[in-house]
Amino acid sequence: MNIELRHLRYFIAVAEELHFGRAAQRLNISQPPLSQQIMQLEQETGARLFARTNRSVQLTAAGQQLLLDARAILQQVELAAARAARLHRGEEGTLRIGFTSSAPFTREVSDALFQFRQAWSQVHIEMQEINTRQQLDPLHDGRLDLGVMRNTPLPADLNHQLLLREPLYALVHWAHPLADEESISIRALAQEPFVFFDPQGGTALYSEVLALLHRYQIKPYITQEVGEAMTILGLVATGLGVSILPASFRRARLTDVVWLPLQEEDALSELWLVWSATREPTAQMKHMMQLLQRK
Repeated sequence: MNIELRHLRYFIAVAEELHFGRAAQRLNISQPPLSQQIMQLEQETGARLFARTNRSVQLTAAGQQLLLDARAILQQVELAAARAARLHRGEEGTLRIGFTSSAPFTREVSDALFQFRQAWSQVHIEMQEINTRQQLDPLHDGRLDLGVMRNTPLPADLNHQLLLREPLYALVHWAHPLADEESISIRALAQEPFVFFDPQGGTALYSEVLALLHRYQIKPYITQEVGEAMTILGLVATGLGVSILPASFRRARLTDVVWLPLQEEDALSELWLVWSATREPTAQMKHMMQLLQRK
């Protein structure tokens, strides 16, 4: 069977006009080619679609059914074409973003997500909470479009842009002897029981904070190893130890936790936007990148 879309369009015109002359005028073609196209359609379907007399043209039962189906088919084709055009323009589809646990607590990220949603309401944002090192393979093979992560060594096929540089803070329980200080040196934590990330968790903050401690000849006494930053906050709130986290986590307000600025100038952490250097960014990727990179 070789039915083309033009056959259906011609058929619909005749079925709606019930007059070959008016249908031909509507289609801006002459009547003989139109009659020939309808005959071809009847041959392809093996059904008589019109009951013709010298004075009238009427749809047969087969023609009435085909009219319903033909309209539905052309509507689906139009919808598919419009959807393809929207996808090409980036107005529809899915944007997959990997993010570290701290990313939603940064105003730059939360504001960018809100603004993107206002501008691209038909694009589904698929957020995946993944530790920094665990984002690298999905970004490489296309399972993620963008990554928001802490600074870490990157392979050559990934690009990055600095989103923000934020201070690291010491976290102590409200009843801790240091809680009343306005700021402290990192050396004040040298003998404290430390609550920190599991080294197998894949978070870049683990290496980043340990490197900071080692620069000041501090070997932390880690008594609790956990997988998530929110668990660290919870354990500090119970008085089980102290910790160090980026300032963005301060938006998770726990009344039992006191945040103390560190006096060391290099007590900083960077948040990066990362994407593939080998894949062409889509329109929605470019817009999200622009929103995230605004200062």
